[in-house]
Amino acid sequence: MENVDFNSRYWDGSYDWNGGGEEWSEMWGGSRAQWLGSLYPRVSAFLPAKNVLEIAPGFGRWTRFLLAASDSYQGIDLSQECVDACIRRFENAPHARFMKNNGSSLETVADGSIDFIFSFDSLVHASTDVLDAYIPQIIAKLSSRGAAFIHHSNWLDAGKGLPNDHGRAIDVSHRAVLDTIDLHGGRMLIQEMINWGAGPCTDCLTTFCRREAYSGWESTSLENSEFMHEGNYIRQFQSPYSHIAMLGNRL
Repeated sequence: MENVDFNSRYWDGSYDWNGGGEEWSEMWGGSRAQWLGSLYPRVSAFLPAKNVLEIAPGFGRWTRFLLAASDSYQGIDLSQECVDACIRRFENAPHARFMKNNGSSLETVADGSIDFIFSFDSLVHASTDVLDAYIPQIIAKLSSRGAAFIHHSNWLDAGKGLPNDHGRAIDVSHRAVLDTIDLHGGRMLIQEMINWGAGPCTDCLTTFCRREAYSGWESTSLENSEFMHEGNYIRQFQSPYSHIAMLGNRL
């Protein structure tokens, strides 16, 4: 997989991790403000959870919140640098386990064992062949009431002719992801197309489960071109509250 090889080289040695990934949350006023104001409202139905899996945690920007909301946590990343950083950062969390994979495999995770699978700001760089490998495994790993929340590219539908400054996978569309979920026995709960910066919705947040789970829920599709405005509001009006936590050395 050419995309996997590129991402492995880039995130495992080429990228400057001095900021620990926090640089990507500046728009929201920091990762804590982004989690509480933007991400947690979208995943709160599934947390806390007994068993959580995070795909591509990087240096643990979201891991700290997932650890606080789980009994058992597994983080899988293709970058050994990221795995080592998370092991160091969360050495005092006995319920956490971090592993390196080949960029497309979840073979170390038991089928039917995970209540919530999370990946944000990572799989947007994953091409169609990577998602086609991950999605069937994600569905297989979910428990009977488990759910997955993944952030992926929608560049194929919305990005034509635009500068790809943030390295979105160019061959991924929200429709193709839905087709793959359906093909492998899953069902979309919510799919939210979002923009990154301004303009068309080149990214997508897809929440899905096993086909038989959440049977009373009607699948919902949203197009949110205000996503970055949301970030602006969070930075201005919510992040000051999040910064108080730093004084007490909390999350």
